[in-house]
Amino acid sequence: MQSAIIYRGPSLIDGAPIVVIAIDSGRNPKTGSMVQTYILRADIDPREASKTGQDFSICGTCPHRGAATDDPNAKQAKDRSCYVFLGQGPLIAYRSMIRGVYPEISGHAAIAAIGAGKLVRLGTYGDPAAVPSYIWESLISEAAGHTAYSHQAKTQGADFRPSYMMESADNESQARAAWANGRRTFRVVKSVSDIIPGKEILCPASKEAGRRVTCSQCKLCGGNAIKAKSIAIPDHGPQRKRAA
Repeated sequence: MQSAIIYRGPSLIDGAPIVVIAIDSGRNPKTGSMVQTYILRADIDPREASKTGQDFSICGTCPHRGAATDDPNAKQAKDRSCYVFLGQGPLIAYRSMIRGVYPEISGHAAIAAIGAGKLVRLGTYGDPAAVPSYIWESLISEAAGHTAYSHQAKTQGADFRPSYMMESADNESQARAAWANGRRTFRVVKSVSDIIPGKEILCPASKEAGRRVTCSQCKLCGGNAIKAKSIAIPDHGPQRKRAA
């Protein structure tokens, strides 16, 4: 099985209905061939969820969500700076789910089989801490490696696991606070010169590093399960406009 809904239930952030769709894909040129996971509101088009602020269920306190708007011409939140294009992967996954394309599976063995021997990306869209950790632990239990990032280290109820999730840091002070608590970070910086020597390294899959590897080859963004420095990357999102 290449694709399936591996979780349908309440968000751990606010209790709203969400789903996790795992899709075996090799289309992303930066990540390479990985099992991509989309964390979506189960009941709302992802663009509408963004526009109305209901994406809080799956994005939590991430500052790149933008602000809800009632502008009838807006297709997403105001000032959204997330690197994920809602009209691409998330919308395709949502519409496919509505059409019944994906089977629903449960249980450790069935979920583990999707990730077995593959690289897995936890939260291609959405924050993995919105989902019970046992789902991810099953998915990556037999995987060849994984990547995971979360903004929910301080969000009550969220299942943030630094053992296998990178803490997303939006500035140097946040990164240093995470390091003081023994957590590895992934940080978007304005330029390579902002990377802190001895604490961070440039993402090897970045344009600035010559894209010498893909994420599936690198595998450094696996939280504290990987013994390495934290990772930083110059702004690479489509909007290239980040919260301070």
